[in-house]
Amino acid sequence: VIDTHQNFLYLVEKNGKARRYGVGTGKPGFEWSGTHKITNKREWPDWRPPAAMIKREAAKGRYLPTYLAGGMENPLGARALYLGTTEYRIHGTNQPWTIGGAVSSGCIRMRNEDVVDLYERVNVGTTVEVI
Repeated sequence: VIDTHQNFLYLVEKNGKARRYGVGTGKPGFEWSGTHKITNKREWPDWRPPAAMIKREAAKGRYLPTYLAGGMENPLGARALYLGTTEYRIHGTNQPWTIGGAVSSGCIRMRNEDVVDLYERVNVGTTVEVI
């Protein structure tokens, strides 16, 4: 369960207890809610910004690459968990100071050490509820 107002992700375990992780969420205009399943998981994922993001950032004078290989400079960080058929992911970050704020274009950001921990605990098919 991802609480986008409090910026926490709760991994609810079988015993009813939950692990809580801090997250960065969608900035104003990029908020969303809904239920999806994790459809894919990747370690050190490549990044291909959507065309709309490339255009939006270029209008602000920030030019994004069309492709960036996985690694420390990649904004998706150490791991990515893909949500349904959306462009949204739960992923790490190369900007850990952004965790706790409404900062993304809709993705859920986590510190790399937290997303690695979560990645090991959940499987493809896990339900994710964003509220």
